[in-house]
Amino acid sequence: MRITRFIDENGTVQHGIAQQDGTAQLLKGDIQTGFMRQDEQRQISRILAPLTPVNIFCIGLNYREHAQETGAPIPDTPVVFMKPTTAVNHHQAEILLPAACNHGPEVDYEAELCVIIGKTARNVAQSDALDYVFGYTCANDVSARRWQKHGGGGQWIRGKSFDSFCPLGPVMVTADEIPDPQTLRVRSQLNGAVMQDGNTSDMIFPIASLIHHLSQDLTLLPGTVILTGTPSGVGFARNPQVFLAEGDEISVEIDVIGKLQNRVVNAV
Repeated sequence: MRITRFIDENGTVQHGIAQQDGTAQLLKGDIQTGFMRQDEQRQISRILAPLTPVNIFCIGLNYREHAQETGAPIPDTPVVFMKPTTAVNHHQAEILLPAACNHGPEVDYEAELCVIIGKTARNVAQSDALDYVFGYTCANDVSARRWQKHGGGGQWIRGKSFDSFCPLGPVMVTADEIPDPQTLRVRSQLNGAVMQDGNTSDMIFPIASLIHHLSQDLTLLPGTVILTGTPSGVGFARNPQVFLAEGDEISVEIDVIGKLQNRVVNAV
């Protein structure tokens, strides 16, 4: 099932299955209980992020080619950080270039597959881990590189956490439609030019391994999301470097899920 979360013509937040005429067939339910089709249709006024996460876990350096392009060694264990829920952004919404980034261009894109946890997970065996996945969506782990390196005392969170720095969408696709999440093509395009073109088969730590690792004595609640790392081709690793600028259009596209699109503007 391809689930769209949206605001309808009455200003009400709904879940539905989008139709080609701009309407959606309504769904009733939630991530924990599942969704059931309803007979009603509603007009889609604005597409929202597929969910409001309860927690956002992120994995760094999880693609071999990306680790190589940065000159970093292949990690022995997952590199884990978090984003605040206030960073969540929507499909076709604006990514804000922070006014605090006043030392020149530094805001980068990172196309990522996002895992949505569907039931409480704690001390999950790797062999059972995918049973806890409700579905998947596209994510952009937007990163202010100068703040990532120098603005957080050696921690990455500050540079990853500005408002609008976690676009999600455009839909969440239930796990039954993606039986093997390690075979998906992941791409980003900047103003129509392909910047990243990788495959989840290049992950150092596959999704089942990540869920197992994160859930050790740590409860993953339903609605938790995990950003699983980015392929090679990010802007700061290029020569010359490429960073986001006002007016840019950046997209993240993943097989089966679709394309998450955002425009870049200066924060005011």
